[in-house]
Amino acid sequence: MTFSQAFWWEFLGTAMLLLFGNGVCAANALRTSAARGSGWLVIALGWGLGVFLGASVADVSGGHLNPAVTIMAAVAGDIPWRIVPGYILGQVLGAMFGALLAWAAFKQMFDANNVDSTGKVTRANHATGTIFFTQPAHPHNGWNIVTEFIGTFALLAFIVFGPTGGATLGPMKYFAVAFIVVAIGLSLGTPTGYAINPARDLGPRLMYAFVLPIKDKGSPNWSYAWVPIVGPTLAAITVGLITLAL
Repeated sequence: MTFSQAFWWEFLGTAMLLLFGNGVCAANALRTSAARGSGWLVIALGWGLGVFLGASVADVSGGHLNPAVTIMAAVAGDIPWRIVPGYILGQVLGAMFGALLAWAAFKQMFDANNVDSTGKVTRANHATGTIFFTQPAHPHNGWNIVTEFIGTFALLAFIVFGPTGGATLGPMKYFAVAFIVVAIGLSLGTPTGYAINPARDLGPRLMYAFVLPIKDKGSPNWSYAWVPIVGPTLAAITVGLITLAL
């Protein structure tokens, strides 16, 4: 695997992940969406299917789509450190592009979201940040790091020690990973929105803050932005070291 191959396959796969992940959140949140208020189960399923589709597209590079997966693999000695920057750069930029695609798909609904059915301006777009990035239910960064660590640890441990770690499942291995992502979302996701992936959170947060032209949009909440980076990264190093020791 070369730096360029890692970059482009991870870019494509992560863009697909964020298109579907941010897309299901937009469908659930925007006023004129037929799926508005469809709930947490639909969101968890949408993200899980996004993982399956994105990882299947990026099969050549291993379908990481997540710097935590890449760092874990490098710590464990499964990939060389020299191509890690290619993976992570592709993941972050792919996440940014996927967020852009999701906004474009729902552009008219974002415009309509800021007014009610009578045309009165509601400034509802102030709350649209959670379509693109995670926000904690309770703003305590220490405990939120713990939650992100646990969720990411569960994901990475499943990847390494579950059926995808040793069995030859072909494309179905990504369905197994998608299943654990859905499980994490349903069981562990509500305290922090389960980023469990630094690129999935940072890329769309950057796009929301600096690029996406959403009228009356809210704050990107930079004071929390480091939590979905630190928690998953610590889990990646931990699982990588455990794998190396076994």
